[in-house]
Parts: sequence; structure tokens; C-alpha cells
Amino acid sequence: MKKCMFVLLILSSILAGCWDKRELNELGIMLAIGIDKVEDGYRVTAQVVVPSEVSTKTSTGRSPVIMFQERGETVYEAFRKITKKSPRRIYPGHLRMLVLGEDLAEEGIAESLELLSRNWELRSDFFVAIAKDRTAEEVLNVTTTIENIPANEMFNTLKTSEAIWAATRGFTLDQLIADLTSEGKEAVLTGILVTGEQEKGSSKQNMESITPSALIQYDELAVFKKDKLIGWLTERESRGFNGIVNEVQSSVTVISCPAGGKATIEINQVDSKMKGKINKGKPEVDINIKVKGDVGEVECLINLNKQETLVELEKNTKKYMEETINLTIETVQKHYKSDIFGFGEAIHRSNPKEWKKIKEHWDEEFAEMKVNVKVDVKLVHTSTEGNSFLEKLEVK
Repeated sequence: MKKCMFVLLILSSILAGCWDKRELNELGIMLAIGIDKVEDGYRVTAQVVVPSEVSTKTSTGRSPVIMFQERGETVYEAFRKITKKSPRRIYPGHLRMLVLGEDLAEEGIAESLELLSRNWELRSDFFVAIAKDRTAEEVLNVTTTIENIPANEMFNTLKTSEAIWAATRGFTLDQLIADLTSEGKEAVLTGILVTGEQEKGSSKQNMESITPSALIQYDELAVFKKDKLIGWLTERESRGFNGIVNEVQSSVTVISCPAGGKATIEINQVDSKMKGKINKGKPEVDINIKVKGDVGEVECLINLNKQETLVELEKNTKKYMEETINLTIETVQKHYKSDIFGFGEAIHRSNPKEWKKIKEHWDEEFAEMKVNVKVDVKLVHTSTEGNSFLEKLEVK
């Protein structure tokens, strides 16, 4: 009898459910949050789903999201004050995008991330971006077309762009905090901006037009020193950065043909390896990159049926990519002196004792260190065509 009573007690505690469960109709699902620095603290902007408008049965054609905004001395205070305006408690468990204002980034982002880093309701798969030349509020206030929920369009656009272009990259909060707290590596984040007429971006007409007045698009990578934004890479340098840190999934590169004209090489596989060492008492890094690609487009008169032609294209691709990598390293070393590549981590892995000696003045060592770059390119296919049909037209 006692055993039966004990089992019943255990079952009743399990079946009672979670103590803090909340019904779906009591929650406001937040898919994007923006944080801006203001004079008296922070401005938090929440992009929340309107349930009736994302349902095909009850939709009335109104906006599928609503923006709530509040100010506070801390991010947490501003977030809680939104309850003065929202009839539902804001739930961040399905967050897709965190957008940080450029002014906030220049002052430092660490304090504004503290709440998000410890919030148990947050998943770790949302992306973080910097609003370039705008506030986070302005970015979140633009309606979108292909995806009717702006947060989803921002998230999916970044995933697509990083997969096939290589100048952008999606950074999660966990990745960002790891870079901010790492010895021997600084952080970078992708920029997001609004193009066109900002003042018309929040209108319903912007969402319905075939040529929207305002669009959200991703830009180059932001360079950080500690937790402060100190500058931006160019598009070419951003692609070089992703090549160095082995984060290129696919891309295209335009090169010169042997006798003039241009060809576009589709990059299908990149394997980048970084190795640190101490050479004559000085830190040094070797970067070896192996690239596989195809001839994607030809705007010149070349014979792709000849092996020597492919060899020439491989040489030109190799030259362009090595120039891009070296340009990126030189820019970051001379202009920013911020080790966004993780060269310090590479030195630490290869020689922990030497790293202890130089880590306190790593900025100076990084700015002067030698980096050896080697790129090997192998072109595998010429797509569905051999020579270009331009040859038959005698287009030069």
C-alpha cells in the first residue's frame, strides 16, 4: 500500500505540468529586437507577430507585425516597460534577429548583450547584425515583400547570402560572445542597412509595390576592438576575411582572361588552414587555401577544350585570391590593428609558452607580424558548354 501511494505521489508531480507554463494566447511572439543607445540609456524596439494576420483564415490584410518600443536605463528595464503597451507578455523564445545600432556599437555592445546572454528563454540560433548608418529602430521599421514578416526575411536573406556570396556571414549570439571574450581573436559582425526612402519604408505600399521605396540589405563586415566598433571592411575585404577563417561555402570570382576579356569562376569548395609558429623569436602565420571551382561564365575568346587554357584561368584565379587575402590582412593590420582572424589563437595553439610572453602586447605584435599566404586552385568543370557561343558570333 505504501509503495502504491509513493508511486501516485510521483506521478501526480509529473502530470501537474510546468510551474511556469504560459498559454500561447497569453504571449506576444517577438521575432526581432533592436537595441539603440540613447542619452538616458537604451531604446529597445520589439517586432512582435500579430497572430490574426499570420493566419490565412482570419487575416484582414493589416501588417503581420507590430512594433513596441521603450526606453530604460538598462536593456532589461526598457524590455519590461514594453508591457505598458503590449496586452501580452513579450516572449523571445522564437527570436530570429538582434539588430544593434551603429552608435551603440561604437560605444560598446557588451553591456547591452548581458541580458540576452543569460535569458533562459532564448535559443542560440538567432543572428546578430549591426545597423549601418541607421538606428536599429529604423531597420526594424521597414516592411518586406517576399517574406511578410520582416524578421524572417532578414534571417533567411542572411542565410542565403552567406551560403552563395561569401561577403556576409551570419553570427549567432554565442559566436559573438565567444569572440568578444577570446584571447587572440576579436569580433566581427555583418552590417545591415536600409536603401531607398526610409520614410516610406514602414508603409503598406512599400510591401505591396513591385519596386519598394525602401529595402533592407546586408552590407560588409564590421570590425571590432574589444566590444567597440572601429570600422568596416570593403566587400572584397569581407570576402577575403571569410576565406582566411574558412567560412566560404560558395561564391563567384571575376578574373581576367589570358588575352583580355573576363571570365567568372564559380567557387564550390574552399578549405583554409591556418598555422601559427614562432620564427626567430617572432610570431608568424601560414595560411594555406585549397579552392575547387568551375568556369561559370566566359566573356572572352578562349578555347576551354585545351588544358593549358584551364591552367591559365587557374593561375589568374589564384593570383586574384592571393591579392584579396593579402589586401585584407594588410588593411586590418595597418588600419585597425585588431586581430579578427584569430592569428593569436593560432600562435597560442602552436606555442603556448611563447603566447604567454606576447599576449599582453599582442596588438603591436599582430600589426607587424608576417603572414604567408598560399592559394591552390583547381578548376573542375566548364558547366554545360565547352567554348562560349560568343566565339561563333565572333564577339570580341
